[in-house]
Amino acid sequence: MDRKAIASSPQTSNLYETDFYAWTQQQAKLLQAGIWENLDIINLVEEIESLGKQVRQELRNRLGVLLGHLLKGEFQPNKRSKSWFFTLREQRRRIRQLLAENPSLKLYLPEALQIAYEDGIDLAARETSLTDKDFTAECPYSIEQVLDSTFFPGEPITSGKNWVVEN
Repeated sequence: MDRKAIASSPQTSNLYETDFYAWTQQQAKLLQAGIWENLDIINLVEEIESLGKQVRQELRNRLGVLLGHLLKGEFQPNKRSKSWFFTLREQRRRIRQLLAENPSLKLYLPEALQIAYEDGIDLAARETSLTDKDFTAECPYSIEQVLDSTFFPGEPITSGKNWVVEN
């Protein structure tokens, strides 16, 4: 597509409201062609900021699931299962991947851990006989512990199980 055809596309702000996908394709073409004057700057800025927020939210969500399962395992060790172990392993792996792809998120980890801990408490209370009052107000685990694939609070998990803990 040539520069004139790209530049004469439908009004960008209207397209943003009526067909988001078409708007994204149009903006990409405008960027690739270097037609800066036709870019929908206001909405581009909003969408770029939104992408950053989504990455932070994914980190908090994964930490919340991980913390909830760590709490469940600590407070009800007799109910640990293969599913529990693999949920921990998956969330840790995905968090490591997310941090590798977005290294600046490491600076956000302390704050994310505290925010996600509340979600972890909700998950643990919802899926056990415990209540939210059974857990401390502050996260009892360090970031290093939470992300350590060999850290399992409470009793050892290998005794009497037919599955093996591996990194």
